Amino acid sequence: MTLYHAAGCHLCDDARAELVTLAEELGFELEEVEIDGVPELEERYRERVPVVELDGVEVATYYVFPGPFRRAFEAAQSRADPATS
Repeated sequence: MTLYHAAGCHLCDDARAELVTLAEELGFELEEVEIDGVPELEERYRERVPVVELDGVEVATYYVFPGPFRRAFEAAQSRADPATS
């Protein structure tokens, strides 16, 4: 799970807090990437931070809503482990 964020972004802080709680519940590792000063990331994400990606797929922008996030996480887990499908 990757959280793209920027310094001074209150939405990013809120998303991080929600993801920390969800990580404890669901057992995933959270990687944080600050986009400030990285031209490629600034161009891609600046207008939409925070952006959350799961296996390279955007699953949240601006806000992390627990219900939809859990469903996206569970769907990704099912795709990764065909035995659970």
